[in-house]
Amino acid sequence: MTTWTALTTTQGRAPAENLAQALESLDPEATGIGVFEVEDGSGLFEVAAYFTDPPDAVQLAVLAKVAGAADFNISEVPDEDWVAKVRRDLPPVAAGRFFVYGSHDADKVPDDKIPLLIEAAMAFGTGHHGTTLGCLLAFDRLLDDGFVPQNAVDIGAGTAVLAMAAAHVSPNRVIATDIDPTAVEVSAANVIANGLTGRVDSLIAAGFDEAALDAAAPFDLVFANILKGPLIAMAPDMFRATAKDGYAILSGILNEQADSVAGVYAESGYNVQCRDSIGDWTTLTLRK
Repeated sequence: MTTWTALTTTQGRAPAENLAQALESLDPEATGIGVFEVEDGSGLFEVAAYFTDPPDAVQLAVLAKVAGAADFNISEVPDEDWVAKVRRDLPPVAAGRFFVYGSHDADKVPDDKIPLLIEAAMAFGTGHHGTTLGCLLAFDRLLDDGFVPQNAVDIGAGTAVLAMAAAHVSPNRVIATDIDPTAVEVSAANVIANGLTGRVDSLIAAGFDEAALDAAAPFDLVFANILKGPLIAMAPDMFRATAKDGYAILSGILNEQADSVAGVYAESGYNVQCRDSIGDWTTLTLRK
């Protein structure tokens, strides 16, 4: 069945959510409406509407103008086998000793790799993005140097791929947190699918503002694959939560933002151990 999409962007979450609410009054009606933050630090939000009948371009133009949003881009989406598309577009990813794959590629897992089963889902972190891959490679390098995390936490965990990587090598439980309840549900499901029940705790939390994190700190390894703004804001809290000589692996940082993030963390008391770039994204490995 052919469907249609209508996409626009606007500045700020509140205007985007207001526009999404206004889209509910369209005729023909939208079968689905979503608001997504553009993960480039720009503050832009994408508003998407999906239709089974051609949308009214005039109505959409009026709503965009009233909301101060960009013009809607309306596209016809042909009928397609989306399961096959996901399998084609998300091949397995090798990241040092780790191997990230979907269930359709279970027969491709090498015997000498640590498998991380991640299905494409409503949470960030399949290993294909330069930020997730950068974090896995940075962690793999620490392991090569003889580091074994004793108390690890993954802040903004998404699929919990980084937390699960740590759980495979740490003798103790790992905490994975996210501010998004859907991501926490995905995280918990992935933990079960990977046979790591009891090894990773999936929690809802905003940054380090959670009693369970206070009780578990200090951490000798902190993953935070988020965005520049939240990373800078949480620098003091992260420093307090990191053990002496502990590591923090940060990403979600555009290459041109890396200097400012590194500078803030250096002022907080961290030393920049490594700085890696994959595509447009930088991963920082810090030590307290």
